[in-house]
Amino acid sequence: MSDRRLVRFAATSARVVAGAAVATAAVVGTVAGIAAPWPAYTAEPVRVQATPAPSDTVLACDGPLLALGRSADAANSLSAAAAQQVVSGPADASASTSSLTGATDGDDGAAEALRAAPRDGTQTPLAAAGSATAVSDDLTGFAASACRVPLAESWLVGGASTTGSNDLVVLANPGTVPATVQLSVYGAQGVSNPPGGSNLVVPPGERRVVPLAGLLLGEESPVVRVVASGAPVHASLQTSLTRVLLPGGSDQVAPLAQADERLVIPGVQVVTTGEGQAGTVLRLLAPGADATATVTMVPLDAAAAAPEPRSVPLTAGLPTSLDLSGVAAGAYTLDISATAPVVGGAWSTTGFGEGADFAWYAPAPAFSSPGVIAVAPGVGAQVVIAGAPSDATVTLTPVDGGDALSIPVAAGASAAAPVAAGVYRLEADVPVRAAVSYTVAGALASYPLWPADAAASAVTVLP
Repeated sequence: MSDRRLVRFAATSARVVAGAAVATAAVVGTVAGIAAPWPAYTAEPVRVQATPAPSDTVLACDGPLLALGRSADAANSLSAAAAQQVVSGPADASASTSSLTGATDGDDGAAEALRAAPRDGTQTPLAAAGSATAVSDDLTGFAASACRVPLAESWLVGGASTTGSNDLVVLANPGTVPATVQLSVYGAQGVSNPPGGSNLVVPPGERRVVPLAGLLLGEESPVVRVVASGAPVHASLQTSLTRVLLPGGSDQVAPLAQADERLVIPGVQVVTTGEGQAGTVLRLLAPGADATATVTMVPLDAAAAAPEPRSVPLTAGLPTSLDLSGVAAGAYTLDISATAPVVGGAWSTTGFGEGADFAWYAPAPAFSSPGVIAVAPGVGAQVVIAGAPSDATVTLTPVDGGDALSIPVAAGASAAAPVAAGVYRLEADVPVRAAVSYTVAGALASYPLWPADAAASAVTVLP
């Protein structure tokens, strides 16, 4: 081998050895770098905390009782059958009143809407309720209801679309922009989205009425879901019944804000069983999933024996009815616990002959802080309190002056106290649920009491 070739061989060998050494060093460095702790850097997101400005307090009332098809040449026309008497307050809320029109051709079918501007950085407490008595050949009965805040979603549990029923879904928009409403009806065949309940436009300051039979005909136990976009609406259900050409009562059914795993319905009256007919019925629906509901009846009379709790299997999307009229006559609080969110309501009647009336009882949310409530005019008015696991004391103070009424409620029990029409401040030392109930011969009505919206709390915005 020549000297030149030896030099080239030695140079090449050196380059190979150096390259291998560099590669080895790179691998070792990389492994060591991965294993070694790296510098930590944490970026705190920007947080902006803001308190929304309080909005006006807005309430919409159910308005007068309506009659459908009284005109022979306009079978689908609506007319006012009985005016609604409304009480509202407190007076220092300085609430303005406007009319929600559109239900009938005349002004006699308008309902009241109330609006109070915020005070001292919080929403103004405001409550209102109304009642109406119909006495005519085609519509009778006493109805009472509270004026409610409009909701983006609500549920109506009550009524029927079978022969003899003449029920109306009433949608009210007390806002300033149009609302578009979708109605879904749950019945024996599950949920349906009828064309007559799709894309219903309710103009601001107006009401729109949809016959329940036009949504789902021949349904014994319907449940209606109301979803509004553009603006929230106040939904209610006017129910009336005719038995062999004799009117059998009427009512205005309060909405539920949402499904829940626990429902409490205070003050359900068990008056009569009839002859082979159920005088008191509980209707339940599990809209999302199969469930089992346990129904406990707590008598308002502390000396009365409580019936055994009953278990009810619920199939998702199918309303289920439970006959409760086999218990002793009296007033009860229904406590329903379910394994999945449910909606429900109870129906009771004073009888099945001429001059009878009925009422639908809706679940009541919990009062966890003081608020104002309204008691509509009517004979036999009572505030019914469903207590908590511990003893409670509820105080009702007239907002316009007068003596306060104290109602003690034992743990797990319910109590009732007669009250006059007006507006009261309700305070309880533990969370309770409450309703206003009316029970006299030939007249039955009830509505749950809702706590007022709390002042808007601070929210955290992450840009």
